[in-house]
Amino acid sequence: MTADLHCHTRLSDSSMGIDDLIILAQKKGLEAISIADRDCQAGTVRGKIIGERKGVTVIPGVELSAYDSKRNAYADILCYLAESPDRLEGLCHRNIETRKRASRVMTLKVAQKYPITPELVTKCASGSTAVFEQHIMHALMECGVTDSIYGELYTELFSPDSSENVLVTAKYPEPAEVLEAIHEAGGIAVLSHPGSRNSFDLLEELIPLGIDGVEVWHPLNTEAQQEELIKTASANGLLTVGGTEFRGMYSNPALTVGDVLTPESAVKALMSYKSKKKKAARK
Repeated sequence: MTADLHCHTRLSDSSMGIDDLIILAQKKGLEAISIADRDCQAGTVRGKIIGERKGVTVIPGVELSAYDSKRNAYADILCYLAESPDRLEGLCHRNIETRKRASRVMTLKVAQKYPITPELVTKCASGSTAVFEQHIMHALMECGVTDSIYGELYTELFSPDSSENVLVTAKYPEPAEVLEAIHEAGGIAVLSHPGSRNSFDLLEELIPLGIDGVEVWHPLNTEAQQEELIKTASANGLLTVGGTEFRGMYSNPALTVGDVLTPESAVKALMSYKSKKKKAARK
């Protein structure tokens, strides 16, 4: 079966709830998706139950935030099929609290420039574990300051290259620490969308540390980057996955569930990965 292995819900930085996401996947004819919210595993159990009712397999996942201090850049690592997901809860909680502190300051900075209030931003983030940039933009739309989530105003406020940006660096754990936590939880660690983060050098550093795979198919990975990642994965025995990173109306670029898929062979490799590793370890 093919699958969209990267979907977010309202629990993190998407506008769509779990139920609606799964119904949408069903209507799109998808056999499987993975709910991989940012630093939040709360949707996994409900997603599995709703998925069973709708005939959609929901593969447990979570996207964990990291900060690569060597390059002063954010990095994201997907975790799939954790055997002991509770072991990741401490990391998720710390990341959420870090994000909350940073977003609180960014919200106040934006409120000084434009006619929004922190209370309105909080309302726009209702249901989420924290406030994300998209929620701040949603509040600006509500007030008529802009007519889109992404565009000139988003670039002004949240691009590192903008002299008017309100960015506050959130110091998440190092990628190697996140990788270790995933493995301690019995999960499969996959580096998220290297194209959008320009994290190809990081990938090379994580390979000897035991990274299990890389997200090849993603809206922000170019075709040339996808080809490069496939070669790297093949040369190093890495899993390859893909998905839309669907966020409802917060998706960038605008797309829907299933517009980017993981090929059937790659899904099978992911689902059988741990059993094959255990067999190999016994030999």
